[in-house]
Amino acid sequence: MATITAKIERHVVLLDENRTTYEAAVLMSEKHIGSVVVTRESRVIGLFTERDLIRDMAQKRRDPITVKIREVMRPEFVRVSPAERSERCIELMKTHQCRHLLVFDGDAFVGIISLRDLLLVLLEEKEELIRQLTRYVTS
Repeated sequence: MATITAKIERHVVLLDENRTTYEAAVLMSEKHIGSVVVTRESRVIGLFTERDLIRDMAQKRRDPITVKIREVMRPEFVRVSPAERSERCIELMKTHQCRHLLVFDGDAFVGIISLRDLLLVLLEEKEELIRQLTRYVTS
């Protein structure tokens, strides 16, 4: 069972809480990502995702050009350490109904890991197991 260290996305888009959800959506679209990390005075304070944008627009019918990220973001984000196991991260995502976890080494923000990243870890593990079993059976 592998840790998530190798799959942590360390080049994360950080956006100040006073930026608009429209600005966040443009960045997410340009960079082909599903979330941005929200900051206040260079400190991580939340997470803003595509789901947050859609929920706000669909349920509250607000204009993304005027809505600030701080009004819509998730201030209660799930934290994990770089040494966390991929299976545990998937369990946390299921429990908290999210697709992104913020990675902290103590109090220092390290990066983000997504469900897609974790699925790749699990797939790689399964492929390696298949290779080992195939070698065992054919030798």
